[in-house]
Amino acid sequence: MIRPARIEDTAEILAMIYELAVYEKAPDEAKATAEQIHQSFFSDNPKVFCEIVEVEGKIAGFAIWFLNYSTWQGLHGIYLEDLFIRPEYRKRGYGKDLLKHLAGICKERGYGRFQWWVLDWNTSAIDFYTSLGAKAMDEWTVYRVSGKELDELALEDR
Repeated sequence: MIRPARIEDTAEILAMIYELAVYEKAPDEAKATAEQIHQSFFSDNPKVFCEIVEVEGKIAGFAIWFLNYSTWQGLHGIYLEDLFIRPEYRKRGYGKDLLKHLAGICKERGYGRFQWWVLDWNTSAIDFYTSLGAKAMDEWTVYRVSGKELDELALEDR
């Protein structure tokens, strides 16, 4: 069953965020707190959303997403920040079910696209996404400013 996350799921969401960080070889980068999860997902006006896969009363995985915007289309879209299925629940179609669920949200709300990133070494995920019709955006390079560089860039504007 796929359902929206509930506040009582917070500990499991945090645990899965850490499990995902371990899988992606970056456990030290998983620093989210319960307070941040509450504020992000469960505030009066959330900007981030979480769908939960529940199997026989246990949380098997999640999809964390938010809205993006295409200036060319003039439409919102969904950006999938993280998709994670716990290892013992993999190969049962739950990841595909989550993607289909989010694609359905796009269609019912009139959003123009559904996108995400994948690590270039994660060939099983790449093969899975390709099998669903997803196309790699190889002509684009992702850039990020964070930490000290973000602080310095922000100071340049003041």
